[in-house]
Amino acid sequence: METSNTQLMVPLSILGAGVIIAGAILFTAQNNNGDQLAGTGGVQEEAVSNISSVTPKDHILGNFETAEIFIVEFSDLECPFCRSFHQTLKQVMEAYGPDSKVAWVYRHFPLTAIHPKAFQEAVATECAAELGGELKFWEYTDQLLEVSPLNNGLDLTLLPQIAEDVGLDRDAFVECLESGRQESAVNEDMEDAVKSGGRGTPHTILITKDGKNSARVQGAQPFDALKAQIDQLLSE
Repeated sequence: METSNTQLMVPLSILGAGVIIAGAILFTAQNNNGDQLAGTGGVQEEAVSNISSVTPKDHILGNFETAEIFIVEFSDLECPFCRSFHQTLKQVMEAYGPDSKVAWVYRHFPLTAIHPKAFQEAVATECAAELGGELKFWEYTDQLLEVSPLNNGLDLTLLPQIAEDVGLDRDAFVECLESGRQESAVNEDMEDAVKSGGRGTPHTILITKDGKNSARVQGAQPFDALKAQIDQLLSE
């Protein structure tokens, strides 16, 4: 992990978060629609039921009250497939509308074994949320994915500049990053990803609000395939 000129040091807690991932794998690989932790086999269907319930405290694009289906995406901000799928999910939300039966829930799953910068980037989005609420969380995430070369190519000294670009106070943002107080939020998401069977990114689960029905999305599916899967769950 690189450090910045503003001394955005990688917190020691990242090591603990990395153990979650490292303990699940022996080596890493990519497939054609997601960054995968190889040697783990497929996601166990029974693990899907272990996902933490969606609450208004989640990062939600859409309307929690009207939603019947939540698209719970666990994402890695250095994953090329995640950037592609991010755009697909935007398309899905445009198709259904902001107050529809479908809402998008963003959770973190930085694969630190292959993307060591992704954890700090995830923390940065949480600092954006702390300082500017959900609007700034989504704006910061969008901007980071737009400017990042991905696959560990982003210079972490640019994180405060991205905050400034989306209208956040630079000094307050740097203070949040250096404090490490948002690391626990990222660690909790990572634990939830593994608990729900995540072995790569994007790791996505469609789940009804009551939690009785769910479906796993295989990697970065295209719009038509994802919409068909959502519509099928809505009809059940």
